Amino acid sequence: MKIHQKYMLRCIEIAQNGLGIAAPNPMVGAVIVYNDEIIGEGFTSAYGKSHAEVNAIQSVRDKTLLKKATLYVTLEPCCHYGKTPPCADLIIDHQIPHVVVGVLDPNEKVAGKGIEKLKKFGCDVTCGILEKECREHHKRFLTFYEKKRPYIILKWAETLDGFIAPEKGKRGSNPEPYWITNARSRQMVHQWRTEELGILVGTNTVLEDNPKLDARHWKGKNPFRIILDKDLKIPEDYHVLDESIPTMLLTEVEEVKKDTKGEIHYQYLDFSMDLAKQICEILPGYNLTSILIEGGSKTLQTFIDAGLWDEARVFTGNTSLTKGIKAPEFSGKLINSQNIESDHLKIYRND
Repeated sequence: MKIHQKYMLRCIEIAQNGLGIAAPNPMVGAVIVYNDEIIGEGFTSAYGKSHAEVNAIQSVRDKTLLKKATLYVTLEPCCHYGKTPPCADLIIDHQIPHVVVGVLDPNEKVAGKGIEKLKKFGCDVTCGILEKECREHHKRFLTFYEKKRPYIILKWAETLDGFIAPEKGKRGSNPEPYWITNARSRQMVHQWRTEELGILVGTNTVLEDNPKLDARHWKGKNPFRIILDKDLKIPEDYHVLDESIPTMLLTEVEEVKKDTKGEIHYQYLDFSMDLAKQICEILPGYNLTSILIEGGSKTLQTFIDAGLWDEARVFTGNTSLTKGIKAPEFSGKLINSQNIESDHLKIYRND
């Protein structure tokens, strides 16, 4: 393996520590090397705090070595003031002579300007090292800026005979989830919820299951709840309206338009038009770089039919129903398959 690739792989590895906490900033990884030895490394802190380059530079004990070192970073260093000062300026201030970048930042505030600034002050910049791997790592951030929409992950559980939920007569009298998967799979879903900024479900899912849509079975942030509720018929005592988590109701009730009541936001949609497209246009305004869509079948199918999805994570539980609500129909490239105790998980990419 070539030397640049070796250290860029390390950047990607440590950058994973920022998953779920750095967003909506990209989860960048940075490594500083002197004489073929890592002398500093860092990843992006929680949103609003230090970027990866800052953390890497601060971790170097002997700062005099920075003038002879190489900085590796998965994404182009920023050159604008946001919640923190520009990383490019810090690199220049420490006179780091060589910077190796995985992928360019598509944000129009950066978009090559960071590299241009570094070169202007005499820094030798190498770009495109493990670009494919860095693009995969930064898939949420890149989708948000290149496609102007969140990175969309579809998730559902289906039975061995292809049903996502039972017919109404097989459910209890009280609204509650009908579990197809085992406890370990359900815990994994809660982990995923901490990794994405938003979670979206349709009206029927809420009315039938009364879900909390939180991450109570995993340590981390709860996602922003997004609920399709055309006629605002979800009862006020349901979990999604308890204001414990910021929640948005997508509705056709014109009176509310863009109203906000406590932690409940209302957003108008025209339900006679392309719903998936409208939602993808609205969510960037809430700075949601990624969302997890958990159901129901109609909502999932809406995004599938519109071609507006990036991953599908499908559990198959060790059970059958014979009758019920059919699982969504889709096609995609299988990229991973594994057993989760008695369940089977397949992950697809929209190709």
